[in-house]
Amino acid sequence: MWNGLDQFRHYLTHQKRYSKSTVTSYQNDLSQFIDYTERRLKVDNPDINLISNRLIRDFMGELLKSGFSKRSISRKLSAIKSYFRYLQRSQQVTDNPATAVSAPRKERLLPTVISIEQARELMTLPPDDDFEGLRDRAILELLYGSGLRLNELLTLRFEQVDLANQQLRIMGKRQKERILPLGEYAKAALERYFENRSSEINLFEDPSIVFVSRKGKKLYPLAVQKMTKKYLSQLSEQSHLSPHLLRHTFATHLLDNGADIMVVKELLGHDNLSTTQIYTHVSKDRLKKVYQKAHPRAEKTKQPLNFESKEGSL
Repeated sequence: MWNGLDQFRHYLTHQKRYSKSTVTSYQNDLSQFIDYTERRLKVDNPDINLISNRLIRDFMGELLKSGFSKRSISRKLSAIKSYFRYLQRSQQVTDNPATAVSAPRKERLLPTVISIEQARELMTLPPDDDFEGLRDRAILELLYGSGLRLNELLTLRFEQVDLANQQLRIMGKRQKERILPLGEYAKAALERYFENRSSEINLFEDPSIVFVSRKGKKLYPLAVQKMTKKYLSQLSEQSHLSPHLLRHTFATHLLDNGADIMVVKELLGHDNLSTTQIYTHVSKDRLKKVYQKAHPRAEKTKQPLNFESKEGSL
């Protein structure tokens, strides 16, 4: 039944150019569905043609009862649909039983952000007299100043950083390249980190990687997540304190200050405008200013309207 999984993984990696973490997620989701299918049908490695849309719906129902979020269930359904589409294209099956299965309606979680004042204060928290402090400040400046994803930051190489022209060449999802501006504060933070990095570390696991540990080894996501949470928790009592919060804040502050949403979409590397539009909800100040400027009844006029006729009162 699942003989095509290895080829599917190769297809996701080399043709779709999905990241390693995305491919692993697909693999884990499909493995969970395989286990359910074998338990439900009471047979090991059942024929692929025995998979029906009813079976897939029942699988989703069990996930919901088990406490999985609607977002997680939707992702698992997406993996199943993708796998059967691949099998169809490679002529291993004729029908895709997942096509008619709809994902559960999921609540759109609004992004968590911090204020401009909090962002300014955040950059002052890492110490500026040691390697890790200078590195952490440079990381925070890039996450907030350029809106990088965590994986984009961790895989950033020196060849992608152009200090002279103040720009970054980023390889995003599916190897999609985009050019990002590098602000003055981020540039200064990188320059100080680079200078300290070259004097503090002699042996590197990979010399081309920008952000490394004190031992010269590449940083793992958990290390940056812990560091970011440590500093953000000093400023905010919100629950979701992560590197991605700074990417959310990057987009929101751009919109707050009048940036075109299409420009923000390109800076974030989004494929669809709908993904970017979720940030517009937090731009209340900007919307209020537009309303006050554009609508004739938004503010009282300096000269009140006179409703009396020339002959007297109505």
